[in-house]
Amino acid sequence: MQNRSNLKILEHPLLQHKISLLRDKNTHSKEFRELVSEISMLMTYEATRDLPLKEVQVETPIAIAKTKVVSKKLALVPILRAGLGMSDGAITLIPAAKVGHIGLCRDGKGNVTEYYCKLPVDIAERDVIVTDLLLATGNSASAAISKLKESGCKSIKFMCAVACPEGLKALNDSHPDVTVFCGVMDDGLTDDLYITPGLGDGGDRIFGTK
Repeated sequence: MQNRSNLKILEHPLLQHKISLLRDKNTHSKEFRELVSEISMLMTYEATRDLPLKEVQVETPIAIAKTKVVSKKLALVPILRAGLGMSDGAITLIPAAKVGHIGLCRDGKGNVTEYYCKLPVDIAERDVIVTDLLLATGNSASAAISKLKESGCKSIKFMCAVACPEGLKALNDSHPDVTVFCGVMDDGLTDDLYITPGLGDGGDRIFGTK
Protein backbone atom coordinates (compact mmCIF):
# COMPACT_ATOMS: atom_id res chain seq x y z
CA MET A 1 0.00 0.00 0.00
CA GLN A 2 1.53 3.31 -1.11
CA ASN A 3 1.08 6.39 1.10
CA ARG A 4 1.49 9.99 -0.11
CA SER A 5 0.13 12.59 2.33
CA ASN A 6 -3.53 11.67 2.69
CA LEU A 7 -3.54 9.29 -0.30
CA LYS A 8 -3.48 5.54 0.15
CA ILE A 9 -3.12 3.48 -3.05
CA LEU A 10 -4.13 -0.09 -2.34
CA GLU A 11 -1.94 -2.52 -4.25
CA HIS A 12 -3.37 -5.89 -3.23
CA PRO A 13 -2.97 -8.29 -6.18
CA LEU A 14 -6.65 -9.31 -6.20
CA LEU A 15 -7.73 -5.68 -6.23
CA GLN A 16 -5.40 -4.85 -9.12
CA HIS A 17 -6.60 -7.90 -11.05
CA LYS A 18 -10.26 -6.96 -10.64
CA ILE A 19 -9.66 -3.34 -11.67
CA SER A 20 -8.01 -4.61 -14.85
CA LEU A 21 -11.16 -6.59 -15.65
CA LEU A 22 -13.25 -3.52 -14.82
CA ARG A 23 -11.37 -1.41 -17.37
CA ASP A 24 -12.07 -3.82 -20.25
CA LYS A 25 -14.66 -2.34 -22.62
CA ASN A 26 -15.98 -5.87 -23.24
CA THR A 27 -16.95 -6.36 -19.58
CA HIS A 28 -20.77 -6.18 -19.55
CA SER A 29 -22.95 -4.62 -16.85
CA LYS A 30 -23.64 -7.78 -14.81
CA GLU A 31 -19.97 -8.69 -14.46
CA PHE A 32 -19.07 -5.01 -14.04
CA ARG A 33 -21.45 -4.64 -11.08
CA GLU A 34 -20.10 -7.81 -9.47
CA LEU A 35 -16.52 -6.61 -9.87
CA VAL A 36 -17.34 -3.21 -8.38
CA SER A 37 -18.88 -4.91 -5.35
CA GLU A 38 -15.86 -7.18 -4.91
CA ILE A 39 -13.45 -4.24 -5.30
CA SER A 40 -15.41 -2.28 -2.71
CA MET A 41 -15.22 -5.16 -0.25
CA LEU A 42 -11.44 -5.40 -0.59
CA MET A 43 -11.06 -1.63 -0.24
CA THR A 44 -13.35 -1.42 2.78
CA TYR A 45 -11.15 -3.99 4.54
CA GLU A 46 -8.21 -1.57 4.21
CA ALA A 47 -10.15 1.63 4.86
CA THR A 48 -11.37 0.29 8.22
CA ARG A 49 -7.98 -0.98 9.39
CA ASP A 50 -7.65 1.81 11.98
CA LEU A 51 -11.07 1.41 13.62
CA PRO A 52 -10.92 1.56 17.43
CA LEU A 53 -11.73 -1.56 19.45
CA LYS A 54 -13.07 -2.18 22.92
CA GLU A 55 -12.75 -5.29 25.05
CA VAL A 56 -15.87 -7.35 25.80
CA GLN A 57 -16.58 -10.73 27.37
CA VAL A 58 -18.24 -13.44 25.29
CA GLU A 59 -19.39 -16.80 26.59
CA THR A 60 -18.16 -19.53 24.27
CA PRO A 61 -19.31 -23.19 24.54
CA ILE A 62 -16.18 -23.75 26.64
CA ALA A 63 -15.52 -20.68 28.79
CA ILE A 64 -15.67 -16.89 29.02
CA ALA A 65 -13.47 -15.20 26.42
CA LYS A 66 -12.09 -11.69 26.64
CA THR A 67 -12.29 -10.44 23.07
CA LYS A 68 -12.65 -7.25 21.04
CA VAL A 69 -15.36 -5.52 19.01
CA VAL A 70 -15.43 -2.30 16.99
CA SER A 71 -16.26 0.61 19.27
CA LYS A 72 -17.12 3.24 16.63
CA LYS A 73 -20.38 3.67 14.73
CA LEU A 74 -20.01 3.86 10.95
CA ALA A 75 -21.91 5.26 8.00
CA LEU A 76 -21.53 4.76 4.26
CA VAL A 77 -22.47 7.58 1.89
CA PRO A 78 -22.36 6.69 -1.81
CA ILE A 79 -22.42 9.51 -4.33
CA LEU A 80 -25.17 8.75 -6.85
CA ARG A 81 -24.99 7.11 -9.30
CA ALA A 82 -21.69 5.29 -9.54
CA GLY A 83 -20.93 5.33 -5.83
CA LEU A 84 -24.03 3.24 -5.28
CA GLY A 85 -22.31 0.30 -6.92
CA MET A 86 -19.69 0.29 -4.18
CA SER A 87 -22.12 0.24 -1.27
CA ASP A 88 -23.09 -3.46 -1.42
CA GLY A 89 -19.54 -4.72 -0.97
CA ALA A 90 -18.89 -2.32 1.88
CA ILE A 91 -22.13 -3.24 3.67
CA THR A 92 -21.20 -6.92 3.41
CA LEU A 93 -18.21 -6.21 5.66
CA ILE A 94 -19.88 -3.68 7.97
CA PRO A 95 -23.59 -4.62 8.01
CA ALA A 96 -24.28 -2.45 11.07
CA ALA A 97 -23.34 0.70 9.18
CA LYS A 98 -26.10 3.13 8.30
CA VAL A 99 -26.30 4.35 4.71
CA GLY A 100 -26.91 7.85 3.41
CA HIS A 101 -27.13 9.01 -0.20
CA ILE A 102 -26.01 12.19 -1.93
CA GLY A 103 -27.10 12.81 -5.52
CA LEU A 104 -24.90 15.10 -7.60
CA CYS A 105 -24.97 15.79 -11.33
CA ARG A 106 -22.10 17.31 -13.28
CA ASP A 107 -22.25 19.37 -16.46
CA GLY A 108 -19.69 19.28 -19.27
CA LYS A 109 -17.56 21.91 -17.52
CA GLY A 110 -17.35 19.96 -14.27
CA ASN A 111 -19.81 22.13 -12.34
CA VAL A 112 -21.80 20.16 -9.77
CA THR A 113 -25.46 20.46 -8.76
CA GLU A 114 -27.01 18.62 -5.82
CA TYR A 115 -30.37 16.99 -6.58
CA TYR A 116 -30.81 14.64 -3.61
CA CYS A 117 -29.52 14.20 -0.07
CA LYS A 118 -30.73 11.81 2.63
CA LEU A 119 -28.49 11.13 5.60
CA PRO A 120 -28.91 9.15 8.85
CA VAL A 121 -30.19 11.39 11.65
CA ASP A 122 -27.13 10.57 13.76
CA ILE A 123 -24.60 11.00 10.92
CA ALA A 124 -22.55 13.47 13.01
CA GLU A 125 -21.84 10.72 15.55
CA ARG A 126 -20.45 8.31 12.96
CA ASP A 127 -17.21 7.79 11.07
CA VAL A 128 -18.16 8.19 7.41
CA ILE A 129 -16.85 6.49 4.28
CA VAL A 130 -17.89 8.30 1.09
CA THR A 131 -17.85 6.07 -1.99
CA ASP A 132 -17.64 6.86 -5.68
CA LEU A 133 -16.25 4.68 -8.41
CA LEU A 134 -14.03 7.44 -9.83
CA LEU A 135 -12.25 10.54 -8.58
CA ALA A 136 -12.10 12.60 -11.78
CA THR A 137 -12.40 16.39 -11.40
CA GLY A 138 -12.87 15.98 -7.65
CA ASN A 139 -15.82 18.40 -7.69
CA SER A 140 -18.47 15.83 -6.76
CA ALA A 141 -16.37 14.37 -3.96
CA SER A 142 -15.60 17.84 -2.58
CA ALA A 143 -19.25 18.88 -2.69
CA ALA A 144 -20.42 15.67 -0.98
CA ILE A 145 -17.84 16.01 1.79
CA SER A 146 -18.77 19.67 2.30
CA LYS A 147 -22.38 18.58 2.75
CA LEU A 148 -21.34 16.02 5.35
CA LYS A 149 -19.27 18.55 7.26
CA GLU A 150 -22.25 20.92 7.26
CA SER A 151 -24.17 18.06 8.89
CA GLY A 152 -21.57 17.83 11.67
CA CYS A 153 -19.38 14.96 10.42
CA LYS A 154 -15.80 15.12 11.66
CA SER A 155 -14.25 11.82 10.57
CA ILE A 156 -14.59 11.27 6.80
CA LYS A 157 -12.75 9.00 4.36
CA PHE A 158 -13.18 8.85 0.59
CA MET A 159 -12.98 5.57 -1.32
CA CYS A 160 -12.79 5.07 -5.10
CA ALA A 161 -11.48 2.49 -7.53
CA VAL A 162 -9.71 4.87 -9.94
CA ALA A 163 -8.38 8.39 -9.32
CA CYS A 164 -6.35 10.95 -11.25
CA PRO A 165 -3.99 13.74 -10.14
CA GLU A 166 -6.45 16.55 -10.95
CA GLY A 167 -9.18 15.03 -8.81
CA LEU A 168 -6.83 14.29 -5.94
CA LYS A 169 -5.49 17.86 -5.96
CA ALA A 170 -9.00 19.35 -5.99
CA LEU A 171 -10.07 17.16 -3.08
CA ASN A 172 -6.86 17.83 -1.15
CA ASP A 173 -7.24 21.57 -1.65
CA SER A 174 -10.83 21.64 -0.39
CA HIS A 175 -10.59 18.94 2.30
CA PRO A 176 -6.97 18.26 3.33
CA ASP A 177 -8.17 16.33 6.38
CA VAL A 178 -9.88 13.59 4.31
CA THR A 179 -7.93 10.42 3.53
CA VAL A 180 -8.40 9.08 0.00
CA PHE A 181 -8.31 5.32 -0.61
CA CYS A 182 -8.00 4.29 -4.26
CA GLY A 183 -7.00 1.26 -6.30
CA VAL A 184 -5.04 3.01 -9.07
CA MET A 185 -3.88 6.52 -9.97
CA ASP A 186 -4.36 7.15 -13.69
CA ASP A 187 -2.71 9.68 -16.01
CA GLY A 188 -5.22 12.53 -15.98
CA LEU A 189 -8.37 13.90 -17.60
CA THR A 190 -9.44 14.16 -21.23
CA ASP A 191 -10.92 17.38 -22.65
CA ASP A 192 -14.35 15.86 -21.87
CA LEU A 193 -13.30 15.37 -18.22
CA TYR A 194 -13.09 11.58 -18.35
CA ILE A 195 -10.21 9.83 -16.58
CA THR A 196 -7.69 8.40 -19.04
CA PRO A 197 -7.13 5.51 -19.54
CA GLY A 198 -9.89 5.08 -16.95
CA LEU A 199 -12.87 2.80 -17.48
CA GLY A 200 -15.45 5.05 -19.12
CA ASP A 201 -18.59 6.40 -17.44
CA GLY A 202 -18.93 4.42 -14.23
CA GLY A 203 -22.67 4.97 -13.78
CA ASP A 204 -23.48 3.97 -17.36
CA ARG A 205 -21.39 0.83 -17.11
CA ILE A 206 -22.87 -0.23 -13.77
CA PHE A 207 -26.48 0.30 -14.78
CA GLY A 208 -26.23 -0.45 -18.52
CA THR A 209 -27.54 2.96 -19.56
CA LYS A 210 -25.28 3.16 -22.61
